[in-house]
Amino acid sequence: MRCVSLRRALPVLFIVLAGCGNVHECSRDAPSIEAVSAAWKQAFNARDAEAVAKLYAPDAILAAPGLAPVRGREAIAAYFRQTVAGFASAGVTVADAPMGASGTSGNLGYDWKTYVITNASGTVVDRGKLLTLYRRDHGHWLISGDTWNSDLAPPRAP
Repeated sequence: MRCVSLRRALPVLFIVLAGCGNVHECSRDAPSIEAVSAAWKQAFNARDAEAVAKLYAPDAILAAPGLAPVRGREAIAAYFRQTVAGFASAGVTVADAPMGASGTSGNLGYDWKTYVITNASGTVVDRGKLLTLYRRDHGHWLISGDTWNSDLAPPRAP
């Protein structure tokens, strides 16, 4: 299997998707992409790090804010075990915010959304945007690249 870096895949993905003349042609598999996105949030909010990790390709790259890239499903699973534990102790959940779009072209897809993180009392503790890249593998969509960042200002240095 030939490995493609996220840095090389992003420009190619955008060129391919920009070249779609027919929106329906590019978006016919969008519901499948959105189903993976919904499964991710359901598993994350259920505190099931292993189920989250299974949604990623074996060679996926996760680019979480403030961290070096996390490479590979096993490393991503370890990242989410730690993250899920922190979210569970804080009583927070993740949901999609209103804006979002998904699309596909061939065996590549993307999901561009906004997110909101709320605590147990319903107070928003973070919000931002995310970009997730997908690759169809044996008929199933798997996450191959994932990144997000907050819309909130970073805390000021003391």
